[in-house]
Amino acid sequence: MGPRGGAPGPGPVRARTAPLSRAKGPVRRAAPRTGEEYLERILSARVYDVAVETPLERAPLLSRRTGNTVLLKREDLQPVFSFKLRGAYNKMCRLPRAALKRGVIAASAGNHAQGVALAAAKLGCPATIVMPVTTPRIKVDAVIARGARVVLTGDSYEEAYAEARRLARKERKTFVHPYDDPDVIAGQGTIGMEILRQWPAGIDAVFVAVGGGGLIAGVAAWVKRLSPATRVIGVEPVDADAMRRSLEAGRRVRLETVGLFADGVAVRQVGKETFRLCRDLVDEVVLVDTDAICAAIKDVFEDTRSILEPAGALSVAGLKAWTARRRVKGRTLVAIACGANMNFDRLRFVAERAELGERREAILAVTIPERPGSFLEFCAIVGRRNITEFNYRYADAARAHVFVGVEVENQGQTRALLAALRRHRLPAIDLSDNEMAKFHVRHLVGGRTPLARDERLFRFEFPERPGALLKFLNRMRGDWNISLFHYRNHGADYGRVLAGIQVPRKDDAKFGRFLRDLGYRYWDESRNPAYRLFLA
Repeated sequence: MGPRGGAPGPGPVRARTAPLSRAKGPVRRAAPRTGEEYLERILSARVYDVAVETPLERAPLLSRRTGNTVLLKREDLQPVFSFKLRGAYNKMCRLPRAALKRGVIAASAGNHAQGVALAAAKLGCPATIVMPVTTPRIKVDAVIARGARVVLTGDSYEEAYAEARRLARKERKTFVHPYDDPDVIAGQGTIGMEILRQWPAGIDAVFVAVGGGGLIAGVAAWVKRLSPATRVIGVEPVDADAMRRSLEAGRRVRLETVGLFADGVAVRQVGKETFRLCRDLVDEVVLVDTDAICAAIKDVFEDTRSILEPAGALSVAGLKAWTARRRVKGRTLVAIACGANMNFDRLRFVAERAELGERREAILAVTIPERPGSFLEFCAIVGRRNITEFNYRYADAARAHVFVGVEVENQGQTRALLAALRRHRLPAIDLSDNEMAKFHVRHLVGGRTPLARDERLFRFEFPERPGALLKFLNRMRGDWNISLFHYRNHGADYGRVLAGIQVPRKDDAKFGRFLRDLGYRYWDESRNPAYRLFLA
């Protein structure tokens, strides 16, 4: 083993595994309590009956841009386009014949479902997958195509999980947990084993997407024991950071809500065993936003011509954020590209937001005088920068508000452009981080009307299922008028809606009850500057 780690012993580890008998009841193994016990589990993990040893590839463009040697662990090249089949198969292949005959059951909205279905087909075992009714059809069809029975129930993973547990008890099926199981963790840990063997010269840090914690727990169990100088860094979305909060609190924290863009890691609470391991072995957790994830998807595409799903690109987004914040150069860094089950209809959204994630597009609101030549003056200040979007609507006789997108190379150029506009007495606001402006207002500029008295503006998340809008309308009072409505499907589990509702002030209390009883997430945007400039 080198000074910073490498895999022990010669030859592929898979040759060390031996068939496990299933002739005599369940294989009951005590849950491991030490890192050494997890090393034994990972060494004996049976994953290569279904999984492949994925390559560790250099990413030349990312390496040049960050000033580091960036390596991608290509788990998106697995037969189910995700690492999940490793843990699922390692768990299921150890079940006794009687348990396999009765069948297994799992709750999942995507990659774990496909891993369980493939493992069941390999083992000749019936499989039932409980999925939320909001699961995109492409994922349901992929599971059915592998021979599993699909049960659709509930609007969330939690509801599907509860139903799967109920069916497991009723039908005496074995529940295959997506992350909080020692055999599942050990199966995922084989990724860490491969990484150290594939790059024995030494690795400075490994970046891992975190949902329930199974992947990072398994990778850390191997890497931190054999190469303790290698940092293991988790990456979570800013709106689904259950592991970061749990590590900070010293106990498992349950999130009230989770963002669903990176649906593969949209977990309200991490596992008990995964948290125990991560508390001891994970060095830190980095948070990234949706725009950074979209930019990472584009980065990986440019290096590999492969398209990762949001959760699959999470590690790359975290690597970029970590190196930029710490100004790290000359290191060897690994990002686990853990999945590529991307819905095609999401690509439009990813393309729109990728430039913002790289800070290569600035979204600005600029106020210009309503007189001949003012637009030319504005364009002269912008100079040779490419204008990516321009929306204008006559506001009044004195001034006009312009919604504009401008290509930039970094945030410094955005600040310089804002300063130049203000020097020329053209007030400007940077809307690049304004969610309402990026999702909705850019498509609605010019929607002013003097008739929308008492208008209030709200952003909602509607479940993507039939009847969601009808429920919204049925709960509204008949004398409240919808004065604005904008919706766009981005292939996620929730639709994003912007609605203007005319509500007299005397109905404040009743309107508050309506919002509470509706049960949908919402944000009051009535004071948002983008609304006041372009729509109010």
